[in-house]
Amino acid sequence: MYYEIGAIIVGLIFLVWSADKFVIGAAATARHLGMSPLLVGLTIVAIGTSAPEMFVSAIASLDGVGNLAIGNAIGSNITNIALVLGITALVAPIPLQKSLLKKELPLLMMITLLAGVVLIDLELNLVDALILIAALVFALFLMFQQSSESGESVMDEDEAAEIESTSTAKATFWLIAGLAVLMASSKALVWGASGVATAFGVSDLVIGLTIVAIGTSLPELAASVASALKGHHDIAIGNVIGSNIFNLLAVMPIPGILAVTAVEPMALYRDYMVMAGATFLLLLFFVICYRKGTLGRLPGILLTAGYFGYLSTLFLAYQA
Repeated sequence: MYYEIGAIIVGLIFLVWSADKFVIGAAATARHLGMSPLLVGLTIVAIGTSAPEMFVSAIASLDGVGNLAIGNAIGSNITNIALVLGITALVAPIPLQKSLLKKELPLLMMITLLAGVVLIDLELNLVDALILIAALVFALFLMFQQSSESGESVMDEDEAAEIESTSTAKATFWLIAGLAVLMASSKALVWGASGVATAFGVSDLVIGLTIVAIGTSLPELAASVASALKGHHDIAIGNVIGSNIFNLLAVMPIPGILAVTAVEPMALYRDYMVMAGATFLLLLFFVICYRKGTLGRLPGILLTAGYFGYLSTLFLAYQA
């Protein structure tokens, strides 16, 4: 099993590295072709935050382990809210962007409910995938409209500067090289994860919910904690909400596009419910902490404890 564990570690490292290079290459190429910075930010860069999950889901679906892909999408959302925001709030209270309460958080709640409707028949097929993709187009339209009206940048300054300074030749190279490494590292990760699942007698769904979801969420965790230590973490919640929206609308449809996927019942009755509960809890914390203006350490403790409680539940379920 050493080869499988090695494949997971190497796959995750190169998956994260290549996703960043691929997004920069794709975004810079689009800019050189005349796409506006706003559109680049709202499409390529925004969806690119879920690039690791998207490629892992595609490879998993093609390899016949579609539930690993579903677990990856749901698990990443749980990890983003409970672990990433929880630990970030423990490091330092997170400033709340009050505009999120009016638009992005309600939008995430509606998308979460839509995902439940799609999963309720325990099957992901082409119709389900098209419903989620149509919702993605609608969400992008709303975000474009909001950004156009506010005039706010959808990318941070360093990211925008890197995209603008990347030459056409370099952008093309990173686009192609990043894509190739993304595919290879996704294949290695899925192979290793499937091998570990078989060796320990657990389902592909659980591996997707844990090892793969945590691994693909590590960059967000590292970036959020680093920003918190520097006092520049006011966009942490916005990034998590955006990432969760794209996980449900751009990652989850992939198994349905590539093949009709039978969904494990526990993915709906346990894991989806935990994801929906975490999303609702975030909304509740937002409302409670609205006047104070920050998400403090007590919510951070509750979110983090809830996440490790959820992992313990998954572990105990396979020890019984």
